[in-house]
Amino acid sequence: MKKLILGLAFAGSLLVNAQEKTKSSSPITFGVKAGFNASTLSKADQYDNDQKLKPGFNAGVFVNIPVAQKFSVQPELLFNQLGSKTEEREDYYINADRYRRVADYKKSLNYLSIPVMVQYNILPQLYVEAGPEFGFLLGGKNKGDITTTRNSGNTTVTETTTISDKIVKDLHNTFNFGIGIGAGYYFTQNFGVTARFTAGITDVYKHNTGDAIRNNAFQVGVAYKFK
Repeated sequence: MKKLILGLAFAGSLLVNAQEKTKSSSPITFGVKAGFNASTLSKADQYDNDQKLKPGFNAGVFVNIPVAQKFSVQPELLFNQLGSKTEEREDYYINADRYRRVADYKKSLNYLSIPVMVQYNILPQLYVEAGPEFGFLLGGKNKGDITTTRNSGNTTVTETTTISDKIVKDLHNTFNFGIGIGAGYYFTQNFGVTARFTAGITDVYKHNTGDAIRNNAFQVGVAYKFK
């Protein structure tokens, strides 16, 4: 909670500072943006996993603050859907019976994200960017099917269970940190398209004793500046 408050205070201070600067000749601009996410989690080693991209979306506001002739800083405040689509396969034996467990499910993780991008304008309408992203977990959901097949001699029994549960937030790290790189192109002074890849640095889980499981996401979308 303290990190969330600090993050919001940081974003608020940037917005207030930007509003004060708009009284001068600096072309500070505010805008809105929205787009499509294709996200995944880094692979866990305890199962034979097949990680697939999970669709989601992002939407929010931003302020673009020029700091030099071709450089600007762009803080953003976004609702951000991350997570992964996963198929886990596990084979095991109980006495002489062979079991195969297949879990096919989507894990959705909803974050309040604060990217702070440093942008460089290659052309007046074309920029590249890089910077940190701070995220705060709002909640999430696991949804999918678990199929268990038992082979006993010549007999095969299959049972499928459907799951749809909210995540246990206490098992997840509330704070998420990543590094983003991207680019954008403005067709007019107001309307543009954006693309960004964000690689997670922090572990999604609190008590993970194995390799860290991190958020990764590719985002494409549109942006509109108020001028």
